[in-house]
Amino acid sequence: MILGCMVATAAPKYEIRAVWLTTIKGLDWPRVKADCEHGRKAQQAELCDMLDRLQKDGINTVYLQTRTRGTVLYPSDIEPWDVALTGKYDRHPGYDPLAFAIQECHRRGMECHAWIVTLPACKIPDARALGRRSLVHTHPGLLYRHNGSYYLDPALTGTDDYLAGICREIAGRYDIDGIHFDYIRYPEKSPRNREQWRRDNITRIVRRLYSEIKQVKPWVRVSCSPVGKYRDVSRYSARGWNAYNAVYQDAVLWLKEGIMDMISPMMYFKGNHFFPFAADWKERSHGKVVAPGLGIYFLDPAEKDWDLAEVTRELQFIRQMDMGGAAYFRARFLLDNVKGLETWVRDHYYTSQALLPPLKNDREYACEAHRTPRYVLYASERYPVDTSDPENIVRVFWDKVEYDRLAPRLFGLYLAVTRLDDFGNESEPEDIR
Repeated sequence: MILGCMVATAAPKYEIRAVWLTTIKGLDWPRVKADCEHGRKAQQAELCDMLDRLQKDGINTVYLQTRTRGTVLYPSDIEPWDVALTGKYDRHPGYDPLAFAIQECHRRGMECHAWIVTLPACKIPDARALGRRSLVHTHPGLLYRHNGSYYLDPALTGTDDYLAGICREIAGRYDIDGIHFDYIRYPEKSPRNREQWRRDNITRIVRRLYSEIKQVKPWVRVSCSPVGKYRDVSRYSARGWNAYNAVYQDAVLWLKEGIMDMISPMMYFKGNHFFPFAADWKERSHGKVVAPGLGIYFLDPAEKDWDLAEVTRELQFIRQMDMGGAAYFRARFLLDNVKGLETWVRDHYYTSQALLPPLKNDREYACEAHRTPRYVLYASERYPVDTSDPENIVRVFWDKVEYDRLAPRLFGLYLAVTRLDDFGNESEPEDIR
């Protein structure tokens, strides 16, 4: 069934088009272990192949799972290497996967955001395998047990300090475009007492981490993935599962206070469990981008076997509501073209390139550094090139080499280029030919 005719609004110039690229257990990547030189090259090639496809699909943002549960995908002074890279905990894969992913995303005109699983530390049976650099050994006083896992305790300010160290390490060492927090909440089925105290604890952590990141690089886009329903709405109940009451996330307060630049609520629902709650997020967004996370894995016959129309209707609604974009969980289900979703997105929904919405610089931070320069290349048969039309966007590029490679392919067209400042604001166009 061709559903492209159902799209009521044209693709906008500014839109978040994100995927969660899951690394825990190699669910999306890596499938190949970097346990030798051949494995390392194959692992890198595997990621490049995925990014090539995502670029063609119109994706402009990759949430790369950089910290799983107390382990990381880069050479850290704080935590051990993740097992997914080599098959063993705390074993160096022979390269820096985070630096490599950032480089390859930028080469394709995409942003790379470090996805941080925030408060879970590890499953209790895995603690021994993680080794002496694990939280269980380095900071046991910050942990508590719940349902077979260790968690960092949100009530302790030492948790703020510990997570701030990880954020400073990533933001300070890497040309990262964003940091995306997952599971920045109390675990499910926590004892229901002292509710506001618990919400205040989580907000305190969010406030601290936002400040730490912005002091290092104020242009790093800070986002998170709260539980998909904020609270009950007037006509529909969240059935006991919402961000505010069940896991003590006051994400609307974070948007209002300006300690979160953007959110991607985990809206892995359909029908009346999706649309009223998506509209509620939009109404409570305080001018920030809400890019709902879509549970595209439910299209899989092995999951809930949703019809493709469930997801396409949600995408149309998001755009009609001017929510600012969407995120897909997970990358593999898009790339596997489950129920034809990849084909539909590429051919009918993302019909032109899109830039990320400019980041509001609400506060002044003492930072003399600047982001790596970024440029937007436009091409058109008409002169002057209309840079307000997303159909004319060819690519965002970080490297002049990439421009030199692209320009000859556009022979016979008029070209223009703009520069994006640190926060994504676009300069006036300059004619190239």
